[in-house]
Amino acid sequence: MANVSKKTVSRVINDSPFVKEETRLKINEIIRELGFVPDPQARGLAFRRSFLIGMIYDNPTAQYVVNMQQGILDAMKGTSFELVIRPCDRQTPTFLADMRSFVERQKLFGVVLTPSVSEDDRLVKLLHDIDCPYVRIASVSLDSAATMVVTHDCEGAADAARHLADLGHHLIAHISGPPTFRSAHERRRGFTEALAARAIKIRAGYDREGAYTFDSGIALAQELLKLKPRPTAIFTGNDEMAAGVYKVAHDMGLSIPHDLSVIGFDDSPVATRLWPVLTTVRLPIRDMGRMAAEKLIKRRSERRAHAEDVTEVIPSLIVRESTGPASRP
Repeated sequence: MANVSKKTVSRVINDSPFVKEETRLKINEIIRELGFVPDPQARGLAFRRSFLIGMIYDNPTAQYVVNMQQGILDAMKGTSFELVIRPCDRQTPTFLADMRSFVERQKLFGVVLTPSVSEDDRLVKLLHDIDCPYVRIASVSLDSAATMVVTHDCEGAADAARHLADLGHHLIAHISGPPTFRSAHERRRGFTEALAARAIKIRAGYDREGAYTFDSGIALAQELLKLKPRPTAIFTGNDEMAAGVYKVAHDMGLSIPHDLSVIGFDDSPVATRLWPVLTTVRLPIRDMGRMAAEKLIKRRSERRAHAEDVTEVIPSLIVRESTGPASRP
């Protein structure tokens, strides 16, 4: 047959707990003689689970989704696994039914849950009920160590606050992500608490709620940069919204960083495509996807949960050209 993959089929046979040793030897002999490419769904019928891993997401930032997907694929290299991508909307009345149908129809090996769907305890309970393994990626620990990749967004936002304080900024604005994302709350908390430790408080009206999108960054920057007095710095919950701030500053004739310092979050590719290049908090999204998939594959292949340390990712502030000393008191 065409497109032969002997190595893949051998791995499937040898890893299966349902195949006796003498049968393995005979099947491997046939594989060596003929070879074929197994279908993940057909293998699922034999082993009661497919070799498909689902990635469920509700993030509006396309680059975030792509980076996460690439990380999961990195973990799958050299394995028998394939990736199935599933967007969702937690606000729809059919959300849980849709997710159950997706998992059961595909006979998924397991799922990687990305923020903010990873924070939905209803979905986690559903996965428990249908015996579908999962790994959650979230800004704080929400589950057992075996099921978590924790990103500590709060710490990265605190670094951003301290950087602005060190530059002499006191009139600082903040554009957060949507309230349905725990990361938005953690980034705001880390930022405001670190400012408070420097005796700096965000004024009423200078803390706005965005949507992790370029357009929401534009809309809220238009409001913030018309305030009297105008903020000397803006921290945004992600780089997409920071790009929106750049556009508004340019339209208003403001110079970054002379008139306005800007900090983003994620260190996505857009950060180095802006001019001046964006100071941002680096969150290694691709690595997060890889860690989650590796954790899922290891946990399921061993067929039992092991006590293990929590998998953690620590954000880091990347100082570039979009931040400078406060231009006025």
